[in-house]
Amino acid sequence: MRLQRVEPSEVPVPDVLAQPAAESYPQVPAGPLPMVPEDQGGNSELTEDLLTTWMRISQVKANGTEKCLCDVKRYQDMLTSMVLSEENVRKVVKYRVCSMAIHPSESVLFVAAGDKSGQIGLWNVNCKSEEGAHVFVPHSDPVSCMHFSPFNPAHLLSLSNDTLRCGDVTRAVFDEICRSEESLSSFDFLEDNASTAIVGHWGGNVAIVDRRTPGTSSELSADIGFKRTRTVHVHPLNKQYFVAAGSVDVCIYDVRHLKSRGNKPVSSLKGHTKSVASAYFSPVTGSRVVTVCADDKLRVYDTSSLSSTAAVLSTVRHNNNTGRWLTRFQAIWDPKREDCFVVGSMARPRQIEVFQDTGKLLHSFSNLDCLGSVCSINVVHPSKNILVGGNSSGRLHVFKE
Repeated sequence: MRLQRVEPSEVPVPDVLAQPAAESYPQVPAGPLPMVPEDQGGNSELTEDLLTTWMRISQVKANGTEKCLCDVKRYQDMLTSMVLSEENVRKVVKYRVCSMAIHPSESVLFVAAGDKSGQIGLWNVNCKSEEGAHVFVPHSDPVSCMHFSPFNPAHLLSLSNDTLRCGDVTRAVFDEICRSEESLSSFDFLEDNASTAIVGHWGGNVAIVDRRTPGTSSELSADIGFKRTRTVHVHPLNKQYFVAAGSVDVCIYDVRHLKSRGNKPVSSLKGHTKSVASAYFSPVTGSRVVTVCADDKLRVYDTSSLSSTAAVLSTVRHNNNTGRWLTRFQAIWDPKREDCFVVGSMARPRQIEVFQDTGKLLHSFSNLDCLGSVCSINVVHPSKNILVGGNSSGRLHVFKE
């Protein structure tokens, strides 16, 4: 009948072919949310151990970031001693990892991962049972930035397009700190007590948020002249300075002089020809900034003097063409050193790379049996020799001694 172009009897032909539905995720309501795992409804007993562990390790004051002053050869030997085993690979969130944070505890390895649907997965790596990881849904959009509070690591701050939340394990609630109609992209703390933060907007502006003031609006929104702001990062010593990375712009600003319009940068980091994925100060003195750019280059800048134009110290050719299915690479510094950073790689076999600020490749983390995917997002423990890489299927890989 089809060859004769005769319609089958009693079967109506649809006027319009059905279109596949766009991928959408459940909308999370505004305001505080209970810290109840997504996979267990109202039964919180199964996650009690996880949350109790988080609370317990947050009461122990970490010694702070111990700086590794050893020479590069000894540092390379230490990197070589960090290995990946099958038991330290775990699917923690359902979708692509967009951000990660690692708890500063030296006794328990506790990692948080945020995915593109708004899920946050918490994983106690020391717990080998299934109950070692649970998923929460405090956001409706990709969780693009997360940090444990440096002042109180019982607080996990997470940011998605419309809201900045604080997961407070002592009260088992995800509080809402800031809600915005402008899409939010990233944030960083302006003070050691984590009471104020600088927040970047996808539309280009930055905002100041004070957690001590009532309401969920920002204190100030400032136009810094960017078309897009992907990351913001505060100087480790001089907290009044922050670096913002956007379309092809990377600039350092003084937060004390921010106003709604007409802001001028303290220093410009020039040379990028395509969009910049990230820019971060080195963790000890802030005298370096490393950037990742879609022009397939990693660049390290000298920011020790904050002159009007920062000099490029080194440039590394690096395939940053992650495409639409992978989270864009971000080069992050090892918090224990001033001169070494970690970045994902498109190379095969799959690996995570460590570079010196001179551009020299120091080490590649790989494991043919346990790592077969690209780890776009990585995080390094502040005091222990531990690296965690997250991939596009929600899986985390822990390299440790």
